[in-house]
Amino acid sequence: VQLQASGGGLVQAGGSLRLSCQASAASGVYFTINAMGWYRQAPGKQRELVAATTSGGSTNYADSVKGRFTISRDNAKNTVYLQMNSLKPEDTGVYFCNAEATYTDYSGESVVTGKSDYWGQGTQVTVSS
Repeated sequence: VQLQASGGGLVQAGGSLRLSCQASAASGVYFTINAMGWYRQAPGKQRELVAATTSGGSTNYADSVKGRFTISRDNAKNTVYLQMNSLKPEDTGVYFCNAEATYTDYSGESVVTGKSDYWGQGTQVTVSS
């Protein structure tokens, strides 16, 4: 399973950005996304959870983004979005998409099933003051 993130950029404080992350897989691999989320890592800091959503639609947000960020999900497109409003300079960092997926791989000589955690490549968000 691969995750492709997009939507980062440079914005002034108070502005908005929308991040997208779509999951896909190679031919012969079928998957179900259980949970998806966004993490961020600021320079010199550890990666932290920003927002997450389950397949059932429940959501979880870091206290620092509650009321400003909204996570949503399009299950048909295997895509998760992060709408970021009222951005602050402290929101600056590399944002990573994460997904927990259950998969069935028919591409080899035997069928393989499992569950794993996947990460996207990261997208830079820079908020200027």
